[in-house]
Amino acid sequence: MRLATLPLASIRRPLQRSLDEAKVADLMASIASEGLKEPIDVLEVDGQLWGFNGCHRVAAHERLGLTAIQARVRRAPAETLRLHLR
Repeated sequence: MRLATLPLASIRRPLQRSLDEAKVADLMASIASEGLKEPIDVLEVDGQLWGFNGCHRVAAHERLGLTAIQARVRRAPAETLRLHLR
């Protein structure tokens, strides 16, 4: 696993989740003043980046106009990706 700063546009987010708008607002304030405290987790499968968690952190970054996010990147085989997509 490696820590990296990734362009938001490079992360595929196949699962749409409902957002708690209050949580997004709180994260926006925290990120604007202190930066991101907890990186998101991303799977790297065959050179593609896939994000399945951190939807509130990603939304906060997008709304702040930030184009990159800190992430823990873990390489995984295609079978692991298929399990996440079920």
